[in-house]
Parts: sequence; structure tokens; C-alpha cells
Amino acid sequence: MVHDLNPFIFRITETFGPRWYGFAYLLGFLCAYLVIRWLVERQNAELTSEMVSDFVTFAAFGTLIGGRLGYCLFYDQSLLWSFRSSLPFWGVLAVNEGGMASHGGIIGIVVACYLFARKHHLNPVYLLDVVSIVGPIGVFFGRIANFINGELVGRVAPSDFPLGVRFPSDILNWPQYEYDRLPTLAPVVEKLGITPTHWLEVVKDSQASSTAKDELYNTLYTIINKIQNGDHALRDVIGPVLDYRYPSQIFAGLSEGVFTFLVLFFLARKSRRPGVIAGSFIICYSIVRILNEMFREPDIQIGYQALGLTRGQWLSVGMFAFGVFMLFYWSRTQTQTIHGWMRGENVKLGSRK
Repeated sequence: MVHDLNPFIFRITETFGPRWYGFAYLLGFLCAYLVIRWLVERQNAELTSEMVSDFVTFAAFGTLIGGRLGYCLFYDQSLLWSFRSSLPFWGVLAVNEGGMASHGGIIGIVVACYLFARKHHLNPVYLLDVVSIVGPIGVFFGRIANFINGELVGRVAPSDFPLGVRFPSDILNWPQYEYDRLPTLAPVVEKLGITPTHWLEVVKDSQASSTAKDELYNTLYTIINKIQNGDHALRDVIGPVLDYRYPSQIFAGLSEGVFTFLVLFFLARKSRRPGVIAGSFIICYSIVRILNEMFREPDIQIGYQALGLTRGQWLSVGMFAFGVFMLFYWSRTQTQTIHGWMRGENVKLGSRK
């Protein structure tokens, strides 16, 4: 199939409107609120409904701030010193242009849990357990939104792979990384009223002329926008020149999201010490992330790193080691008992003295 999903739920202008990506975050936070409230009620915990609302708000800000800063630090440091004369002025704040890192989001949530625990005199490790259970729900919705956006695409797959997807957004990387493929778009741009001869001239001149380069990119964006808005004729013409790719976003949504949630929800059914769920989340997420990265195209500006691993895999290796250490540490230092959701005993959540 050729990916032709529109990232906008509906458009107010050509470039502005509510997007599925933002809706995915909203839906994730809503589900987190409902599940956390259900958990604390099942456990007869000392968290009130008002505290659950505040906690989810803290976690939401931690996710967004940590996710954005994580992307800037781990994947695109140039955004830190990128300034412009128009809104939002600073590259870090240009979230409308994309760029969130799940590893950064996790760090942001950890900070949010400790701040909330300090404010309400609760055990921060218990809060980490709670947010670890619901976190994969948000990951699932986020990965589905990644697929709708046609971003974080998979590696090239065999043409006979039954679930292979061809992403028109690939062509945006061609001018810089696969220049020789641009002439193959001649029959595609012909559907836009551009003659093949003129297109080949634009491609050739784009190496030296900023005017030709602007025309080239404007044409590429026009192709993508028309396909997203339902131009099936253009979609059918561009298909043969695109690579088949693994739907890695779907793989990630099912493994990092659904699978991880089911594992943690199962573990949370019985009594345990604080930190068991959080440590298990870190370990489980890092393992499935390492496996998923085998199907995901590495960030094109970074590529492969030491031992042929991606940046995401190396971050996950460190995350795995940290998870093993923290699981061992919490099992030795946390003396409270948190009852599982299958039981109804009262739970004392006050911080340890």
C-alpha cells in the first residue's frame, strides 16, 4: 500500500488545524487518568480524585517537556541554538515541526513524579509504579499517530513483504541523501502540469540555485499534500518509485504499547514492593525498543553508530542496565507493601522516613 493518511483531523487553513498527533497525546492522558483512578480506587489508596487529576497534569507536562528536550539533546542538538525572527523564535519550541523522544519523555515523567511526591508527601517510587502501568497506553497512541504522520518509518522491506508500506514522505530526503532518485519523479510531477524536461532542469539547477531548490522542495511538498488530501491518481503514479518499508510504527505500538502494558498490568495484580513495576517497565521497554529498532530506519542525520546499532538502541542498552540496577536497589530499600489491583486492602502511600 501507498501511505496516504492525512495528519490533520481537519484543516482550518492549508497548514493549520488539529492533528492526530496532538489528539493521540490527549487520548493517552485521558486514558491514563481513567486507569490511575481505577487503580487507586481498587487499592483503596490515599490518592483522592483531585490528586489523580493533579498527578496526571504533572505527568503530562513532564512527558511533553522531557520528550522535546530529549529530542533536542539526543537527536538534533542544532535546535538548541536555532533562533528565528518569527514565532516561536527558538527551535526548541517549534514542536509544530515535530521531534519528540520517548527516552526524554520517560526522564521528564520521573522528574514529575518526584516533584509531585514532594508536594504531597507521598512515596515517589510508588508514583513511578503507577505511571509505569499507564505509560505504555500513551506510547501506543503515539506510535499510531507516528504512522498516520508517515514519520519514524521502517527500514526497507522486501517487495513481497505482505505488510510493506510505501511512504511518499520519503521523497523529502532525496534532495540531500538520494539525489539521483529525483529524476524518477518525472511522471509524478507531470500530473501537476510540470513537464519532465522542466523537472529535470529544476533537479539539475537545484544544486547551485536557491530558486530552483525552493521550487524543487515546493513541488515535493505539493505531491505529499495532494496525496494526503485524496489524490488517488497521484498516489498510484508515485507508488512504483518508492521503497517498501516495514510498518515499524505499528510494530512499536503493539510491542512498546500493548504488550508492555499487559505485562505490567499482570504484574500489578498482586502485592509487591514499590519499584517492582517501575523497574520492570524500564527493563521491558528497553528490550522491545532494541528489537523494534531492527525494523525502524535510523534517524537520517545520525545513521548507524558503534557495532551497527542505532542511537535509540544504545540509549535502550543504557536504560536496560539502569532498570536492572534500580529493580535490585528498590527491592532492597523499599520496605512497604503495595497491594495489587485484585485486592482491596488499604495502602499507606506516605513517603518513607
